[in-house]
Amino acid sequence: MAAIQVITPAPWPEYELIDSGNFQKLERFGDFILARPEPQAIWDKSLSDQEWERQAHASFRRDRQSPERGDWQTKPEMRDPWFVSFRQEGLSLKFKLALTTFKHVGLFPEQADNWAYIHKKVTALKANVARPKVLNLFAYTGGASLAARQAGADVTHVDAVKPVISWARENMDYSELDNIRWVVEDAVKFVRREVRRGNHYNGIILDPPAYGRGPDGEKWVLEEQINDLLKSCADLLDRSDFFFIINLYSLGFSSLILDNLMQPLFGTIEGTEWGELVVDDQAQKRLPLGVFYRFASTL
Repeated sequence: MAAIQVITPAPWPEYELIDSGNFQKLERFGDFILARPEPQAIWDKSLSDQEWERQAHASFRRDRQSPERGDWQTKPEMRDPWFVSFRQEGLSLKFKLALTTFKHVGLFPEQADNWAYIHKKVTALKANVARPKVLNLFAYTGGASLAARQAGADVTHVDAVKPVISWARENMDYSELDNIRWVVEDAVKFVRREVRRGNHYNGIILDPPAYGRGPDGEKWVLEEQINDLLKSCADLLDRSDFFFIINLYSLGFSSLILDNLMQPLFGTIEGTEWGELVVDDQAQKRLPLGVFYRFASTL
């Protein structure tokens, strides 16, 4: 059995985690520094509150009436939206960022290593498959979709939120890519229909939330539905030329749970990697930002 890994993204000039602690994180995206909640950062900050206030161009404050929503306090020099570029491992991508009422900005930097993995695996698959088919579920603003498309895959991007699909389409245009297939639909419904149709994909990527709603009010609860969804994904995955990635960000969700879910469905595949995605701040505190499991037919 492969050992649990801890993966940090390679140095990225457009992003850094400056500090973390007291259930917050201080990050730089391009020219702007943001302070926002982070439930896993239960330790003390390394920098003073005054230094956080001095550095942050925008700070997120939760709405007392909502556990999820809030608003941003911004300094005059803060732009919204703004842009960052990502150039690594043969990738050249551009993302639009914006301050949302859910604290997110449209980008999860800890996923950068997965983007590089996707690009590498699609490139390798092309030795046997002219246009590898890749399915990205819960695809959000499209970092993984862009990485697969830039490597030459036919990409199907599925998300239940129409404005998020529009955001991902903008990122495709900014990255000078084209021809991604956009699907606004509940991921569970889409996958079941694809199984009935007998379709298969060379690559499948999942990044499901802990909770969510589909476009017609469908309810998604990670713990209750992930096992059945993975079973359907196993039916969709090509068994000759393939890669598979799943990321989970849910408090208390161990990578051991992922291993227990995946082994009965896919067995032992050489080169399987699983563990935690983390980002180090300037004081070398390691902030865990999710668990992952990934494997491929091409090493």
